[in-house]
Amino acid sequence: MEDVLNAIPHRPPFLFVDKIVELTETKIKTTKEISPDEPFFKGHYPGNPIMPGVLICESIFQTGAILLSNIISDISDGTPVLTRISNGKFKNIVRPGAMLEIEVEVVEKVSNAFFLKGKASVEGKTAVTVEFGVTLAKSEI
Repeated sequence: MEDVLNAIPHRPPFLFVDKIVELTETKIKTTKEISPDEPFFKGHYPGNPIMPGVLICESIFQTGAILLSNIISDISDGTPVLTRISNGKFKNIVRPGAMLEIEVEVVEKVSNAFFLKGKASVEGKTAVTVEFGVTLAKSEI
């Protein structure tokens, strides 16, 4: 978990990555244990809790941010921000108690923009696939 916390600024309750499983120059695999106590389960289909698809996407985006923090040695020029989402597909439901397995890969780098693709799955079954873009936004502080 310390590697995750050192790589990105996200913190609970808005942190959707627990562990870095594998990391190369262009690919990363992470996991997130989906606790039955997650606050979003109280209101997202009470009695039949389902992890919101947008939060599964967020786990993919955060995994991508961890990968980029390892690729970009100096991000003093700005903060990586999401600029594009495309081809999102929601294929299977994620329920409390699941172990979410997340994979992200850099597809292309153009100037200060990165184009990535990601997948989240549970027990080998794909839950979500999405392509996304990230660029460095100038810091205002």
